[in-house]
Amino acid sequence: MRLAAGIEYDGSGFYGWQTQRQSPTVQACLENALGRVADHPVAVYCAGRTDTGVHAHCQVVHFDTQAERRERSWVLGSNSNLHPGISVLWVRPVDDEFHARFSATRRRYRYRMLNRWVRPAIDRGRVAWIRQPLDAERMHEAAQALLGEHDFSSFRAVGCQAKSPVRRIHDLSVTRRGSEVIIDIEANAFVYHMVRNVAGTLILVGKGEKPVEWPGRVLAAADRTVAGPTAPAEGLYFVAPTYPDHPQLPVRDEIDFPPRDDQ
Repeated sequence: MRLAAGIEYDGSGFYGWQTQRQSPTVQACLENALGRVADHPVAVYCAGRTDTGVHAHCQVVHFDTQAERRERSWVLGSNSNLHPGISVLWVRPVDDEFHARFSATRRRYRYRMLNRWVRPAIDRGRVAWIRQPLDAERMHEAAQALLGEHDFSSFRAVGCQAKSPVRRIHDLSVTRRGSEVIIDIEANAFVYHMVRNVAGTLILVGKGEKPVEWPGRVLAAADRTVAGPTAPAEGLYFVAPTYPDHPQLPVRDEIDFPPRDDQ
């Protein structure tokens, strides 16, 4: 039986998603917790791997199991065995052809910046702190040059292992909410560090150090050395993937309450 699950996590205390020699990682903690509920080893596959310090609102994973459990039991049982920085939001049965990564047609990220001269306390580790004033409207205008399908080599980290740098950005916006500036970006897929490199480039426009037309020229250059610096990891959130062929998966902001065992 194949199951899909929605996972929320605060990446501050983890060495990224993927299991590695350094620990803890989100994947290792999740596999351990699900394995305890299933009473057998469990391997999970995610929609989009995240780096050290990066968070997720609704990461989606799938796993195969021989154990028969109620959806509610998977959620409560897993969470009782999980690191407090990770929470299973929901579990749903899916067909055997479903793959958390390859079935996703889009992925959404959000980059949060606290834009004030005083450092954060409550949101420390969950936002990037930018002291200098940012012009969100200029950043938004500049970002529109990145919409569509392009070679994103200028925003691709050196360690990227993707075969092609071509990606399609469907939506990209920059908005201000009080002292917070937010970049929302949705694409079919992303190259390594793409969102953080886009953010670092737009930040220079927001500070007035670069003109509005500059990100478009950076994109056309297909050269990482001409773009802005990589923005800090703590401001980045994997929001959710999109699965048009699996509408039963609650991957948006609304999380359903599962039925009680006695209902």
